[in-house]
Amino acid sequence: MVGDQFTDCIVQDVASSARNALVGGPFGSDLVSKDYVPSGVPVIRGTNMGHGRWVAGEFAYVTSAKADSLSANCAKPGDVVFTQRGTLGQVALIPAKGAERYLISQSQMKLTVDDAKADTLFLYYVFTSGDQQEYIRQNAIQTGVPHTNLGILRTTPLLLPPLATLDDKIELNRRMNGTLEAMARALFQSWFVDFDPVLAKLDGRIPTGLDHATAVLFPEHFDHKAEGVVPTGWNLKRWGDIATLEYGKSIRDYQESTGKYRVFGTNGPIGFHDKALYNNAGIVIGRKGAYRGVHYSPEPFFVIDTAFYLKPKASLDLKWAYYELLRFDINSMDSGSAIPSTSRDDFYGIPVIVPPTEIQTAFGKIVGGWFAKIFANDEESRTLAALRDTLLPKLLSGEFSVKEPEADAL
Repeated sequence: MVGDQFTDCIVQDVASSARNALVGGPFGSDLVSKDYVPSGVPVIRGTNMGHGRWVAGEFAYVTSAKADSLSANCAKPGDVVFTQRGTLGQVALIPAKGAERYLISQSQMKLTVDDAKADTLFLYYVFTSGDQQEYIRQNAIQTGVPHTNLGILRTTPLLLPPLATLDDKIELNRRMNGTLEAMARALFQSWFVDFDPVLAKLDGRIPTGLDHATAVLFPEHFDHKAEGVVPTGWNLKRWGDIATLEYGKSIRDYQESTGKYRVFGTNGPIGFHDKALYNNAGIVIGRKGAYRGVHYSPEPFFVIDTAFYLKPKASLDLKWAYYELLRFDINSMDSGSAIPSTSRDDFYGIPVIVPPTEIQTAFGKIVGGWFAKIFANDEESRTLAALRDTLLPKLLSGEFSVKEPEADAL
């Protein structure tokens, strides 16, 4: 919460306004061992708590239909999970790189936090602090096996420090990156989809927003071919003519926030590693999973085995290629296997209008500066988040103070 002093509140105050933001597990008869299946939606049980910050370990699973029937008891990435009975005081977060949703068992409770009111990671540190653990023990229900309940969690007091400066800067970077990304998409749309510079020259007009050296790269006419209308000198090809999809490699020892190179999975960056699999800037395409994205890395990177990386066959500006690939729904290219997967054969058959290398390069130079700023903002936000995460436990322990400095000390 924003302010110059600590703010007193309760857990209910920081819960999201969304339905079922603060709930317990299902009734005992609604989830029993016979509901478990070999794969599907993971179930968070007591064995999945106590592994550090994240829910982890060996999961039981239920079918999607079963999870749908208990949707009120499902948790999503970013939620906080608390132990209700068993080892009281355990708390864990749902990881961003985990499953799309989890089902909590009868022994857990979950909280979806309103990001405008509190930081989820901060709450994790609050509930692992000595004072909060003591509060949980003192307020446990001692009848039978010691346990707590949703009412106790809902009214648990919190003390929120003013950490808005770091979070506000991270949010500013996110909004700035959104603007830069929108600018790059708009430029791509103008040049390579709407063909605005070609249309302007065809009408005898000077293309707007282009310097002379860039404007002369565009033709003044279109060619009418059986496959469609394309600017003169541009080529109709298929992706298999200009690039291949190469498999990533299995890796287990990547880190969440430290390391020299980004590690990409099917949904995008998932961590960092000290080695790169591809030693240039490149494009990553999701290979397995219900959602498979297209991602760009401006520097060497590692790709795990749930994704491909694009390897050009000839000279190709990767920034142009990246936005060209974003025009297609990669998730519609399913190999037909049990797990949704991108079909390389389908990918290679996608038609593409390839502009001359000089125009690709001109586009890449313009958006390259924007890409550099986006990457720099991401790196700054990562550093700020790490700093915030370091300061949180120190604030909670009293090692650091957020009191205003004395006037005579200024």
